[in-house]
Amino acid sequence: MSNKNVKLKGKLRRYLCWPLPLTVLLVAMNVVIYMDNTQSGVLFSIFVLIYFLVMLLSYIHTKPKLADELINYATQYATVQKQLLYELEIPYALLDYNAKFLWMNEQFSWLIGKNRDYHKSVTSIFPVLNKELLQRNDEVESIRLSLDDKDYRVTMRRIYFDSMTQGSTMVSLDESEEYLTAIYLFDETEMNRYIRENEEQRLVAGLVYIDNYDEALDSIEDVKRSLLVALIDRKVNKYFTGIDALVRKIEKDKYFVVFKKKYLDQLREDRFSLIEDVKNVKVGNEMAVTLSIGLGVGAESYMKNYEHARACIDLALGRGGDQVVVREGDDISYYGGKTKQVERNTRVKARVKALALREIIESREHVVIMGHKISDVDSLGAAIGVYCAAREMGKKAQIVLNEITSSLRPLLECFSVERGYPADMFIKNEDALLITNRNTLVMVVDVNRPSYTECPELLKRTETVCVFDHHRQGSELIENPVLSYVEPYASSACEMVAEVLQYFSENIRLEPCEADCIYAGILIDTNNFMTKTGVRTFEAAAYLRRAGAEVTRVRKMLRNDMSNYKARAEAVRSAEVYRGVFAISVCPAEGLDSPTIVGAQVSNELLDIVGIKASFVLTDYQGKIYVSARSIDEINVQLIMERLGGGGHSNVAGAQLSGCNVAQAKRMLMSTLDEMLKEGDITR
Repeated sequence: MSNKNVKLKGKLRRYLCWPLPLTVLLVAMNVVIYMDNTQSGVLFSIFVLIYFLVMLLSYIHTKPKLADELINYATQYATVQKQLLYELEIPYALLDYNAKFLWMNEQFSWLIGKNRDYHKSVTSIFPVLNKELLQRNDEVESIRLSLDDKDYRVTMRRIYFDSMTQGSTMVSLDESEEYLTAIYLFDETEMNRYIRENEEQRLVAGLVYIDNYDEALDSIEDVKRSLLVALIDRKVNKYFTGIDALVRKIEKDKYFVVFKKKYLDQLREDRFSLIEDVKNVKVGNEMAVTLSIGLGVGAESYMKNYEHARACIDLALGRGGDQVVVREGDDISYYGGKTKQVERNTRVKARVKALALREIIESREHVVIMGHKISDVDSLGAAIGVYCAAREMGKKAQIVLNEITSSLRPLLECFSVERGYPADMFIKNEDALLITNRNTLVMVVDVNRPSYTECPELLKRTETVCVFDHHRQGSELIENPVLSYVEPYASSACEMVAEVLQYFSENIRLEPCEADCIYAGILIDTNNFMTKTGVRTFEAAAYLRRAGAEVTRVRKMLRNDMSNYKARAEAVRSAEVYRGVFAISVCPAEGLDSPTIVGAQVSNELLDIVGIKASFVLTDYQGKIYVSARSIDEINVQLIMERLGGGGHSNVAGAQLSGCNVAQAKRMLMSTLDEMLKEGDITR
């Protein structure tokens, strides 16, 4: 750099220019002297002229030398700084505008294994540090990367040329838009290791329940019962002590376990094989023993982890047992759940729930009942059953029903004003929101997901919410219900309500049309008593038959019109077989009053084809793709639908897909089937 381009400024410039104002002062004095004495003024003028010439020559001669001295000093100072940067313990390098190395210190050179003459792009060493990243408008302050199994935090700073002399009080340079990039590498390997170790040392709280303890013991000889219990205890203790866990048996069929989080991934990799190991315990028992496990991890305290474990075990049992539910923070994951739910022969739970429901209804002014959106026969039948219970207690009850489908219309005609029913027996969302307050009981039937209910806002209008449902629970739950009766083994919500009504009151009486409606719900959800039927299903049907239900009358009400029948025939005709065992079809929705119900009927019919293990019917309705999934006993369709965001039972399930068309939904379903076949979650 030429010293001609160096401009002096600030105090140094004022110091060198101080003779100029002094000369002006001397000239003023010279004028005064002229006025007093001309001869003295001439002599003083000569002195001022000589002084000005000497100062001017001195300034012209001194300025270049001073600039040279300043530059030399700056160079020496920069040399010292450069030496310090070169020996700095932190790896440091300078990059030009094109992300090429200009300079690097000793540590940086040693780190990347290149000498100081290496002037190629930084991308050749760190691919993530490309030119586009460095030239982005928003300056990237730091990123993280790995090199030779070490973790580094890369901090970057831009150095603009015009800022190099901006703070100087002596020199300035012309402005420039280009810049250099300084990068620092901070080794965070040890810190990350400590963070990882600390995370791995966090404790996981777990609860292990034997789902069918009493039923399994009842199926074995008395002398072998202690042996069966001992074998289960040994399996549970051996499995968890293998990961350095603390295992304590807190009840005859319950265990509490605590282990380090670092072993959780190991358990996930083997898909919690303890569940399958316990099923294989056979000492003459006819029924396989199943376990439910709930694990809580990632909370801010041990007590919170335990609370999460309690919530997970309740969720696992609510989904039918034989599975593991893990809650890590706000994320919930499921493992297992392939075994068909075992029906409980005891009615103790139904009696307890009936008495609890009676007390709740008695303490409230009125009852609002709602099912799921696009209500079906099971949802309506269960709502009618609860309506009868509220009527028995002398409470006003109303049913939320927004959309009346063709399948519901024949049933609803039975509840007209002419037959003695109130005109406001069925209301819409707007009316329900107006009448619901803190003293209202909101009864939810045939659904346990708040977003699937007819009016989710109702759940926030009252603190008294009861849930009766037969679907397996998912991560989305109705919060804090005062009464929750969720039984996945039940065939339908109508079956559950029919059982509760038997214990609700000795004097309760159902009208024939009411019994017909509840009976129809059981008939539809069991596909004419062919799916998920047990002893209690037929007992509930027998109770309704005694209450006045007429099979022939119900069959007439459930008949389809010609357009629905043709749509079913077309969907069956166009079905394709995927992977040899899956039947996939699309149900036409045009011209149908309730295409989702027709789709469910088609999925049932496709199971009658030889070789089909599971059927899936897609229906495009109201901007969503509804998927109806059915199987007989070999494929757990509930696991498949959960992958798509839905749920249900092992043999009857469904899902709702948004933001896609039928073709995309079909590809999504096929890829899910392929993925689950590969992982072994389902088998052909």
